[in-house]
Amino acid sequence: MLNELTAKMIEYYSGDPKRIQHFVKVHEFSRLIAENEQLDEKTRFTIETAALVHDIGIKNSEKRFGTCTGKQQEQLGPPEAKRMLSDLNFPADIIERVCYLVGHHHTYTDIDGIDLQILIEADFLVNLYEDGTSADGIVSAYDTIFKTESGKHICCEMFGLK
Repeated sequence: MLNELTAKMIEYYSGDPKRIQHFVKVHEFSRLIAENEQLDEKTRFTIETAALVHDIGIKNSEKRFGTCTGKQQEQLGPPEAKRMLSDLNFPADIIERVCYLVGHHHTYTDIDGIDLQILIEADFLVNLYEDGTSADGIVSAYDTIFKTESGKHICCEMFGLK
């Protein structure tokens, strides 16, 4: 199912290699963190699914508003994710949780589960690099965002934090 979803997302972002590269990297970091945290199979599957579609609201946000802020992505992403996941026959409970994760992945307070925490950490790992964040910004993100041991370790190794 995840391979089918990946193919659909590549098709969805056809002609936009930056967006494709982004969700592929977020997916891989999400998978790695979830595996290293030794989460159960269903939780890992939910996290991986959410990672693939986490930014699906960007296209509609850019069409509607001409921008794609985090809040706009959270607003417009869940209905689009639900459509795609339903078309691919994902289980209803997975779709429901994934839509919640997509709708909250730019909200860094009141994180209500390890799946959302991991999605946020993986997205940060990619965004810190892609955005060319300063060393001070990386340290600040490490101190405020990262909670899992695996996410902290990857962040430290990737950015040379000691």
